[in-house]
Amino acid sequence: MPLRVYNTLTKEKEPFETVAPGTVTMYVCGPTVYKPSHIGHMVGPVIFDTVKRYLTYVGYDVVWVVNITDVDDKLIVRARELGTTVKDLAEKMTQDYVACLDKLNVTGITHMPRATEHIPHMLTMIQGLIDKGFAYPAGGDVYFDIAKDEDYGKLCHRDPEQMEAGARVEVSDKKRNPGDFALWKASKPGEPLWDSPWGPGRPGWHIECSAMSMNLLGQTLDIHGGGLDLQFPHHENELAQSESFTGRTFARYWLHNGLLKMGQSKMAGSVGNVVNVADLLAKHAPETVRFLLLSTHYRSEIAYSEDRLNELRRSLDGFYRFFERFERITRTSFFSLQAPLTRKPIEPGQPGSDFVAEVMGHWVKFLEHMDDDFNTGGAIGELFGLLTALNRFADQRQLEAGKGTADDLRAFQRGTLALKELSQILGVFDKPPPAKDAGADQLVNGLMQFLIDLRAEARKAKNFALGDQIRKRLTELGVKLEDLPGGTIWRVG
Repeated sequence: MPLRVYNTLTKEKEPFETVAPGTVTMYVCGPTVYKPSHIGHMVGPVIFDTVKRYLTYVGYDVVWVVNITDVDDKLIVRARELGTTVKDLAEKMTQDYVACLDKLNVTGITHMPRATEHIPHMLTMIQGLIDKGFAYPAGGDVYFDIAKDEDYGKLCHRDPEQMEAGARVEVSDKKRNPGDFALWKASKPGEPLWDSPWGPGRPGWHIECSAMSMNLLGQTLDIHGGGLDLQFPHHENELAQSESFTGRTFARYWLHNGLLKMGQSKMAGSVGNVVNVADLLAKHAPETVRFLLLSTHYRSEIAYSEDRLNELRRSLDGFYRFFERFERITRTSFFSLQAPLTRKPIEPGQPGSDFVAEVMGHWVKFLEHMDDDFNTGGAIGELFGLLTALNRFADQRQLEAGKGTADDLRAFQRGTLALKELSQILGVFDKPPPAKDAGADQLVNGLMQFLIDLRAEARKAKNFALGDQIRKRLTELGVKLEDLPGGTIWRVG
């Protein structure tokens, strides 16, 4: 079915049609870099990285921009607390953010502009808004006059009078209306500043994103994304000032992802319940974390907990065990498979192959979920379904014992290639899990092989009590033995 996306602006799912055929321009609001990245900062990047992967898969050329806010009140306050400069703090925290993205396999960002690199574009836009009567200077500041924008509030679907000021809407006696927002702020002692026609100062938060996005992607974006908490005031104000400046639609589709919740609260620095990415990845594999962020529909809340992460880790172990099984059967690494990067029909198997038909069914349903507003939660369900089908087929055809036909083996390989193809869209299983310490691994493997050999000798000598005791003691230690036609293997968990 054709791709449909939910547009916050219209509150409806709409057919996806881009400004320029075959090309997608996408802008997603990035962080204010004043503290180390926490896992909440990764929600949007992981989700929209997957959106880009899918759009590329179905044939679009995607240009994706994520900005860095490197001048802001929070940065100024934090730099002062640490006794450093805003520039140095922003650079250090930007490096941390980029490193976290890399660990979570967010590879699709095309441009990552800094706000301070685009001050001239902001000044041009502010002057244009003043010239058009949408903004006014006031004592070194410049404010956008929301009363001059007839449809202000259309993204939030509320009248301006109904809107509650968010934490980042400042109170000032310079404003004509309480809801007017700053485009330019006069400098204060010790703050970063730039020259402007209205005096030295720095840009407001909202104008930064409008200037960067339009400079890099054009006056009308295909997709503007970000967290649901940015819908107001940030995105509402972006939309108002951008369309007032250009007279054109600013974004065709507004996509807002749900927020990460810890218990009943949003995970945020202001709440004080954040989990830094570096600390989280010391306990959980990046792939587990990425699965957590994609396990629901992107517009839904994501429940964060250690229990949920451990549950996902155990589920993913099933895939890793299958990859080992695939290599035992085919003598080929799953991670070396070259799966299609663009959407093409799966070739049918041999006549009457129920298994290949089952594989194609999961493949089709996976893509249907993604076509339905990028429903990664539903797509992941099909990935698990495909895994079950592959294991069942290997059992039924006794492929590890070498009893399957050549057609069976080809069908199994075709089904596994489909698994690789779909997992690429989600950004998972593209490389083996990180290797453990080689010396420790060699010692553990040697000891385990000794116990496996000892158990085999005991069973051969009909000393079943000793063989059972070895298995029982290993099980108590969390080690499972699996007897296969080619020998016994072991795993933890």
